[in-house]
Amino acid sequence: MGTRMPGQHRAWHSPAVERPMHVRWFGHAGARVLAFPTTMGNHNEWPDRYMPDVLHEHIERGWIQLWCLDHNHDASWYDKEAHPGHRAWRHLQYDRYVRDELLPFTASVNGNPFVIATGASFGAFHAMSIGLRNPTLVHRIVGMSGMYDIKGMTGGYSDANVYACNPFDFMQHEHDPARLAAFRRQDIIMATGRGDPNYQENAEFSDILWRKGIGNAFRVWDGHAHDWPYWERMIVRYVGGHD
Repeated sequence: MGTRMPGQHRAWHSPAVERPMHVRWFGHAGARVLAFPTTMGNHNEWPDRYMPDVLHEHIERGWIQLWCLDHNHDASWYDKEAHPGHRAWRHLQYDRYVRDELLPFTASVNGNPFVIATGASFGAFHAMSIGLRNPTLVHRIVGMSGMYDIKGMTGGYSDANVYACNPFDFMQHEHDPARLAAFRRQDIIMATGRGDPNYQENAEFSDILWRKGIGNAFRVWDGHAHDWPYWERMIVRYVGGHD
């Protein structure tokens, strides 16, 4: 089962997250698109959901190269026995893996400087958190049906680690002119269903960004729109920019 498009695979033991991490990629050129998995997914999720085939024109024409990422959810946000601050610390290890290991590897394969972070549902949180924590490395963020206030996973608890992961909080309190300028150069796109439980959170987060002078496209779809048939249409529409 899975994509009909040929791809490549690599794995290595990550010093940052202290475990083997896998990545699959499709395409030969173009913007490097980092696709973060949903809660239960991994590096096989997007291929298993035929997303490379959905994006076949973009990939075959060399507009994008699709990178399907692994995760450490079981050791971070979904380790419910661990303290929320520890779970956030584990997420920050994952951020370091993406920044210091995964992104340099993608650049060694494809020197295109433009990087897009995307994901659906919990993958959208990763795309937004990591994209905004690294605004000079990630140039476009496409969040589909996402949650952007991670305190929903901590019962409202926050500390320095949780805050550092949480776009809903750290963007409200960002005042550094250089970082604000970097955010304003990013393309930030959020798509969600009007009936999605996180709709109001998406609307509020869009407003937080606008109040900081950070332009963003907030796109509302009819209905719940929190499933793969919608995400297929969203990614085709938004991976190339605003619509």
